[in-house]
Parts: sequence; C-alpha cells; structure tokens
Amino acid sequence: MAFPIKTCVACGEEFELKPGKPGFANRCPECSEEASGDSGATSGDGWKTDKGANDARREAMRNLLYRKDS
Repeated sequence: MAFPIKTCVACGEEFELKPGKPGFANRCPECSEEASGDSGATSGDGWKTDKGANDARREAMRNLLYRKDS
C-alpha cells in the first residue's frame, strides 16, 4: 500500500504522509521538527495564560449576555 504524497505548506517539498509521523500532516518531517522545537511561551497563545486578559474577557462576556436593554 502506497502512502499519499503531500506537498509541504512551509517549504513546498513533496513527502510521503506515513502513519505516526510527528508534527502537522501538511508539513514535511523537517519542517515539523523545526516547528516542534519552538517553546509554547513564544507562540501567539500568550494571551491565554494572562489572568488579567481572562478576567477582562469574562467580564465583557458577562456584560454582553446579561445586560438589560430597557
């Protein structure tokens, strides 16, 4: 059984998508290794761990959901 041939979205190289390949299914193994080496703190998800942002988001949702429009 042949594995499907995919094209990497990062570098454009073709690769075989094998079961159990680490990383993303649309990236070649080399680009997946580079992406997995990044730490989570430097990603764009830093706002998820900010307690002040979570409180502000929760307060805004509460205001939108439970405000009285009379």
